Amino acid sequence: MADGLRADMLIDFPIGASLCFGEILLRLATPGSLLLSQSSSLDLVVGGAEANVATGLASLGRKVGMASRLPDNALGLLARQSLLGHGVNCDHLGLSSVGRMGLYFLETGAGLRASSIIYDRKYSSFAEAKPADYDWNALLDGVSHLHMSGITPALGDGLAQAAIAAGRAARAKGILVSFDGNYRAQLWKDRDNDPRPVLFELFSLADIAIANHRDFSLVLDRSYSGDGPERRREAVEAAFDAFQNLRLIASTARRVEGMDHQFLSARIDMRESAAQTDEVKITNIVDRIGTGDAFATGVLYALTEGKSLNDAANTGLALAVLKHSIVGDACVVTKAQLEHFLSGQMDVQR
Repeated sequence: MADGLRADMLIDFPIGASLCFGEILLRLATPGSLLLSQSSSLDLVVGGAEANVATGLASLGRKVGMASRLPDNALGLLARQSLLGHGVNCDHLGLSSVGRMGLYFLETGAGLRASSIIYDRKYSSFAEAKPADYDWNALLDGVSHLHMSGITPALGDGLAQAAIAAGRAARAKGILVSFDGNYRAQLWKDRDNDPRPVLFELFSLADIAIANHRDFSLVLDRSYSGDGPERRREAVEAAFDAFQNLRLIASTARRVEGMDHQFLSARIDMRESAAQTDEVKITNIVDRIGTGDAFATGVLYALTEGKSLNDAANTGLALAVLKHSIVGDACVVTKAQLEHFLSGQMDVQR
């Protein structure tokens, strides 16, 4: 690793307004830790990876919008109203007469039983949209940052084309692109398609990647170990070699000893430097879903604030840790609450 850029030096990614592109979902979860076969009711919240990032950034006071499609019915309006309620700009969130609301069902784990997810998002309004439905020249007007994830291209060829078109348009306009690998084996299996070519192109369009050694093993078709910081560095160096536009890679490492006893650390790599956090023990977990999106939110937020790599890694980790205590998909934490947590204060705020 070359010298010249320290992890404590301020790094400024000038981001004014952000735009997130992806599917908005309704999550239906069993209460407590019931199995789906045991439950007579389901708890409903609005979610989706990119929507979670949009909601998280808006909660922290950032200017952010959402580009997507929802059905023009009560479920679509519910999802739209949820985002509006958190301060997300929904001017580019179209209501469609075609398709349905995308859903997923969450069976919450307990003890040594892991949580499980069932997707029900085929023929959704978002999945049925055509690439031509998105005028990226207009959608990206006034935007300085575009955020996408690998979930969108897993939903179909048209959405893969739309995501690539969005990334290309953003690069042509000099707009910063962040891409979260977010590989979902279930979704790609349903497509019966090789994810590598599409994900490779989307990584090649990104300035910032939220990804770990498993993502790069998949996309570069090589094996990398995640055992220890130096071995994780091996994977990101291969990614920097493969993707010339990449400037920064952020990732987490998780150890699971049970559904209520886990450890999490974070890492950020640039071409000439890296920042690695200590491992944090997380217990009394309320809701693990969306913690990766919370991490991405924290990293993006810190980078827009002109923080150092160390600060960005710790801010991303802080939001990921906090998300474990918040019910729902998104980490709805305010700037004041984040600063209070980072200061180490654990007493009641009065």
